[in-house]
Amino acid sequence: MSPLGEIMKVALLMLLLFLSTAVAVEAQTVMGKDPVSKMLRQRVQREAKNIIAAAEEMPENKYSYRPTPDQVTFAHLIIHIVTGNELFCSKISGVAAPPDRKLIDTMPKEVVITALNSSFDYCTRVLAHIDDSRLGEGISLFGGTWSRAAIMFQLSNAFADHYCEASMYLRLNGLLPPTAQPAK
Repeated sequence: MSPLGEIMKVALLMLLLFLSTAVAVEAQTVMGKDPVSKMLRQRVQREAKNIIAAAEEMPENKYSYRPTPDQVTFAHLIIHIVTGNELFCSKISGVAAPPDRKLIDTMPKEVVITALNSSFDYCTRVLAHIDDSRLGEGISLFGGTWSRAAIMFQLSNAFADHYCEASMYLRLNGLLPPTAQPAK
């Protein structure tokens, strides 16, 4: 190869190195530090608003509603969300979960909603200090070992699943889920 060809080859490699560094810096600027943890914190805030609003929308006399005999009651769904929030957020953060409240399906709506609010407050508080440095760390859960990242994804997936289920229960009772209601 000619000296000019070698110079062009080195210049091209340096340009590619510069561009890849610029792209990486731009991605870091756009995404910020700890993008996975940051996204989970944002998701907790958004889903807390929607799931709490769904729980508030359902009338108290419908907390015992179940679409079929094999499905759980609406109250049971909300209690399941409470215990899931506290379990997953505890595992992700390494902070002990609040003591078990012994919630049952027949408790008044107000008690269940208070517990739901508390579970999201707990998640917000303990997830405020997490970062992405230990995403691959193994954590014991459900008789196995999960990565911290897998538990974070599981929590995020649970939000979608539970809000969808709560929305279905609301619609089957002639009510609109919070995200389907007209803007106020």
